[in-house]
This record gives sequence, C-alpha cells and structure tokens, in this order.
Amino acid sequence: MVNAKVPEIHISQVQFQPEPQAADGQLPAVAVEASPIRRFLLSRGNSAIADRGFHVLMVLCAFSIFGIVVLIAYELMTLSKLAWGTFGLDFFYKAFVDTYSNQPLYWDPVNSHFSALPFIYGTLVSSFLALLLAVPLAIGVAVFLTEMCPRVLRGPLAFITELLAAIPSVIYGLWAVFVLVPLLREHLNPWLIKLLGWTGFFSDDNPTGLGFVAAGVILAIMILPIISSLTREVMTAVPHSQREAVLALGATRWEMIRMGVLRNARIGIVGAIILGLGRALGETMAVTMVIGNSPEIHRSLLANGSTMASVIANEYAEASSNLHLSALTELGLALFIVTIVVNAFARLLVWAVTRGAPSATH
Repeated sequence: MVNAKVPEIHISQVQFQPEPQAADGQLPAVAVEASPIRRFLLSRGNSAIADRGFHVLMVLCAFSIFGIVVLIAYELMTLSKLAWGTFGLDFFYKAFVDTYSNQPLYWDPVNSHFSALPFIYGTLVSSFLALLLAVPLAIGVAVFLTEMCPRVLRGPLAFITELLAAIPSVIYGLWAVFVLVPLLREHLNPWLIKLLGWTGFFSDDNPTGLGFVAAGVILAIMILPIISSLTREVMTAVPHSQREAVLALGATRWEMIRMGVLRNARIGIVGAIILGLGRALGETMAVTMVIGNSPEIHRSLLANGSTMASVIANEYAEASSNLHLSALTELGLALFIVTIVVNAFARLLVWAVTRGAPSATH
C-alpha cells in the first residue's frame, strides 16, 4: 500500500475574501433586511403556549372520531333496548309460525312479530352476488391498468373507473329501474330459468324483474371502483425488481403477473375485496329500489327479498309502535357493528401490503 504524503498548508497561504460592502462601509441591504416571515417569527415572542394549544386542538380532532363512533353505538343500543329485552338473541335467527297457515312468519308489525332472519339472508345473498360479479372484473381492470395499459390511456381509464364511485346511489337506482330491470326481465331471467332452472336457484319467473339478481348486479357496479382502485394500489406496491426477476427466469408476461405480482399482492387484494363487501353490506337506496322489499326467504335468486339497510329505509319513518321502532334500531346496530368490523379488517389487510409502498413503487 503506497502512503501518499499530504501537503501542509500554512495559515498564511489561505486568502480570505472580505464580505461585500456598500459605498458607506455598511453591509448591503440584502444581507441586513430580513424576510417578512423571519420578521414575524422574531416579533411573535414566546410561542410555547400557542404550540401547546395547537397540539391539544389536533388531539381533540383526532379523538373526536372515536367519540362520534361511541355516541352512535350508545344511541343505537339505547333505542334498541326494548327489542333486546323482548326477543333477545332469537331476534336474529328465529322465525314465528302463523297459526292460520302454519307458515313461518318473520316480520309482522301488526302482531308485533319481528325477526331479522330474512333481512340478514337478503343482505348476505345480494352481497355475495355482487362480489361474484365484481371481483373478477375489478381484478382484470387493475391488472390491465397496472401492467398492460399504455401510459397515454392509463390516466384517463383510471379516472373513469374511479369516477363510478362518485355517482350517487340514487342515480344507480334510477338507472337500474329504467334500464337494468327491463333487461333482466326480458332477456337474462328467461335464459337463466331455461338453463339453470333445475338447480332451484333460478326457478321463479318473477314478472317484475326485481329481486336478488337485480340487487347483486347494481351492487357489483357500485363496488367495482373500490376493489379496482385498491387492487391497483397494492399491485403498484410490489417492487419492480420482482417483475424483472420472474421475467429473467424465462416466465411469460402472464406468468410474471400471476406469480410475481398477484401472488405477492394477494393479501392486499383480499383486503380490497372485503372493503368492497363492507360497501355492499351497507348500501341502501339503490338496493331498496330494485330488490323488491319482501320480508321473506326464497331459494330462488329471481324472487323478491329485502336487506337490513332497505327495511330500515322503508319503515323507520312509519314505525307503528315502540317495539317496531326498537326492532328497526336493533337491525341498524347489527349492521353498524358488522360494517365496522369488516372495514377495519379490510384496512388492516391493505395496510399490511402497502405500508412499504413509497420505497417499492416504480
């Protein structure tokens, strides 16, 4: 190893440049005059009190969200106390029997018989149909926009897809009533009855076209932008080096997307799907307009039904008794709890994938 000799520098060899001065020997005005922001900071004095006040204000704003949630839950529990005391847990799974027809009776405000079973069934069936239709389409849109779409079209197509989430639900409902339901009644439903009628799931020829299928289709359109947007986010969070490594091993483009991208983003995609499920569970107006609003349980998906949100929207303002009002509030409490749990779990899954997104994006 060669030792290099460092030359010595004496202080006398260093030349200092004097600061520029004005003609009268004073520093220039640019160096003396402070900016308006600096003058404000120098003139305000001690800011410890203001800083503490700002800190307290921000903490109150953050905790106010938890306070609002707690107040909503408390109010729902208070108003549903009568139904809890009358029916207990039987309210969610037990049906009454009509003494005249010997048929199950679920929702009879006249005789004060209330059971949430048909509304829970309608909520689950319509949400399941919505996921069955929306998930493949949303993942396909996300894969195209992330991996295949030209850069010129990526922005406009992503904007149009996300624009669907900004359309009010009542507009979706009106479109479904005047466009979707006639199409189902005249074209899709007869085909389903002819092809799959033997299964029993498409056995009822509903002349109105309303029912679970119509509700599932409109819900699928409404939750598609949510699932697609979050899926694109978690796919973008997959490192670009992962794609290059899979391609370097000889994989095709589809194999790279399937093994290098979708497999690494699967937890976040599941979270996006669950978040879309949370939206489908709580949707009210569009579903109310197309599901038929019948408090019954039918095997056929073409029959009329009802959801927890739709029965609350239809009957809460016209509740005939305190027990009726309390039963509707108990439905709202159940829907409130389920929605919070589903959304919290979905956000946790999405965060588990995207927490390293800033360093992984390309």
